[in-house]
Amino acid sequence: MAASTFSQWTLDVRDVDLMSRFWSAALGYRIDRDDEGDGAHLWPPDDAPAGALSVWLQPSAGPKHGKNRNHPDLVAAAGTAHAEVERLLSLGATRADVGQTGREGFTVLADPEGNEFCVLHHRSP
Repeated sequence: MAASTFSQWTLDVRDVDLMSRFWSAALGYRIDRDDEGDGAHLWPPDDAPAGALSVWLQPSAGPKHGKNRNHPDLVAAAGTAHAEVERLLSLGATRADVGQTGREGFTVLADPEGNEFCVLHHRSP
């Protein structure tokens, strides 16, 4: 029996253009605006591993409230996790405090609209 697999990460956003630029730069994905001009689909690069998730940014009128109940964990494609954190900060991410102790194997950041995500210090096996 086949199981389900992840295909896409969907994120509600207020500013589709801003968030498309941020996540496209963060992930190296191509932006494809939908035909109606509302949301944006971000597609992995041609050389991405098989099964790489696409991203759908769907417009939402309301602001984000509280800590996300789920979030993506990123790993540096090249270089160190520290260098990747600095790169993401230069793109508009901010450091986020969700109660971490400082001993975690990840750094918590937030995108320009405050959605938390982590940069893992080491790739999971």
